[in-house]
Amino acid sequence: MAKKQTFYITTPIYYVNDVPHIGHAYTTVAADVLARYWRLRGREVFFLTGLDEHGQKVQQAAAKAGIDPQTHCDKLAPQFQDLWKKLNISNDAFIRTTDARHKSVVQRYLQELFDKQLIYKADYSGWYCTFDERFWTEKDVADGLCPDCKRPVEKLSEHNYFFKMGQYQDRLIDHIKQHDSFIRPESRRNEVLGFLQTQKLGDLSISRPKSRLSWGIELPFDTSYVTYVWFDALVNYMSALEYLPREKPVGDHFWPATIHLVGKDILTTHAVYWSTMLMALNLPLPHTIFAHGWWTVDGEKMSKSRGNVVDPNKMADEFGTDAFRYFLLREVPFGQDGDFSINGLVTRINSDLANGLGNLLSRTLTLIERTQGGVIPIPGNIGPAEHELEQETMSLLRKTFPRHIEQLEFNRSLEAIWHVVQLANQYVDKAAPWILAKNEHNAEQLRTVLYSMAETLRCLSIAIYPVMPKSAQAICNQLGIPGESAGSTPGETIQWGGLKPGTAIQKGASLFPRIDVKPQGAKLVTESPVPSQPGLATSTPTPASTPPVVPQITIDEFMKVQLKTAKVLSAERVPKSEKLIKLQVSLGTEQRQIVAGIGKKYEPDALVGKTIVIVANLKPAKLMGIESQGMVLAAGDTDVRGLLTIQEEVDPGTKVK
Repeated sequence: MAKKQTFYITTPIYYVNDVPHIGHAYTTVAADVLARYWRLRGREVFFLTGLDEHGQKVQQAAAKAGIDPQTHCDKLAPQFQDLWKKLNISNDAFIRTTDARHKSVVQRYLQELFDKQLIYKADYSGWYCTFDERFWTEKDVADGLCPDCKRPVEKLSEHNYFFKMGQYQDRLIDHIKQHDSFIRPESRRNEVLGFLQTQKLGDLSISRPKSRLSWGIELPFDTSYVTYVWFDALVNYMSALEYLPREKPVGDHFWPATIHLVGKDILTTHAVYWSTMLMALNLPLPHTIFAHGWWTVDGEKMSKSRGNVVDPNKMADEFGTDAFRYFLLREVPFGQDGDFSINGLVTRINSDLANGLGNLLSRTLTLIERTQGGVIPIPGNIGPAEHELEQETMSLLRKTFPRHIEQLEFNRSLEAIWHVVQLANQYVDKAAPWILAKNEHNAEQLRTVLYSMAETLRCLSIAIYPVMPKSAQAICNQLGIPGESAGSTPGETIQWGGLKPGTAIQKGASLFPRIDVKPQGAKLVTESPVPSQPGLATSTPTPASTPPVVPQITIDEFMKVQLKTAKVLSAERVPKSEKLIKLQVSLGTEQRQIVAGIGKKYEPDALVGKTIVIVANLKPAKLMGIESQGMVLAAGDTDVRGLLTIQEEVDPGTKVK
């Protein structure tokens, strides 16, 4: 039972030679959000991140710089540690694989496997990729290039030690089948299962001869070899629990890990290598390995040669730490690939943060300052509008927000928060407290409105705290309740009315100043004409005097169109457009983003959960700078009058005939 009260979250340990980029920030911010959330829920949390400092690339880089590898690592490590401070990462420990205590744990595990006769020595010949530091078989290599990084490989023949990984193949398959949440999201689980069920799992080379690579952890049973960098790196999740906690080892307390967060490129090493190593050591497997997607930049893959690598330090300095954190987790469903653009970031800041939450705080405090002497008023009797605002806010904190964030649906948790932000701003517009203030007979109603606004902000500060901790604290400070958000628990214990009347507000600087960006060779997103597409944009009506000519197509032409059912997972309006709505839909085996021109007919919330029909094989197009991967079918001549939906229970991805 005690195990349920702990939460152990890890990031990968990042390669010390790397320059920190948006991918590193993405994983670490997501882990930080989960750590902060579960601390608020009363869990005992251990949040681990760190650096992988061994291997051939480190050895080569140090030699090129004319220094020893340890000095090289010591010079590079602060670039990650300093970034995590800037991004407000609340990790409990930071591991480096050059730590002496880590090395001793790795050697202990190696010796244990060797004593169990699960490690053996054999000749090996294969194609070796120095960049990835791994061997490939003949069938893996095409045109002399590594299948992963596309760099040249070299033929190597040498004696090495092998871990009997292959004998755990069936056991691993059974474990994955029996534990639905072991590998997430489901698409990644299916990938790993497909690999394991169609290919024979070989044994793993876990050594490198010192004659070729000396920078590593020596094998305890043969000091002429060092261990393979992945065997060394993966053990960090266990070794850290032995020596990094301040008081005593906590391995038995926190293991198995609750969640390993990784990028999809290293899923195999975690789901297969690490899992079989743990099985061989008779240790429990982690509860969940979650593999998230990659980021592109303006539709292109990030690379140094293109000069489009996103520097998270620069983003935090220029746009603010919390705004950057918000964008990373709001823009795309966690697990899918995402596209980064300055335009997209600025749009989120201006529409969601400045115009939404920032505006709500500013107008609330200004009105309290002008009409109540800067003191939180005593509310009077509440009406239907106040009751609705209270119910929606409490539902957010007690149900919606926890449900989404615990499923790692960060974008949907933020979408739920901003539903309340939007509702609160609409409440203010309808209540018009600036008009109420003009007549003293409305004094009680004015106090009720202003209290409801301020109390909603207090509750919103609790909800945004895991993602935007500095902004949450700023809201509390300005409401006159410093420290409130950090000490509150989002859940059933939250009650409406926690803000005490009589509290003096402390109005401060704008929470999220609007950003005005002047285009320099690139256009900002504007309400420009959208190319007409059937079911999306309106068509030009045909004059009544001229009967429309309906072009005919053959059955073969029609059969080229793939119509499929899709379930709407989330929906949100496209900023600066009253017509476009961005949908995230499930087709069963995959998720897609579709932009549909149905915003005049439907509110986004009304679409969630509907099973709709889409054109699934339409070439992707960009609408208002946002990629649409399909087309929603709707009825209407000039305006959309109805959405084509499926009433019966049909699995997403079913063909429509």
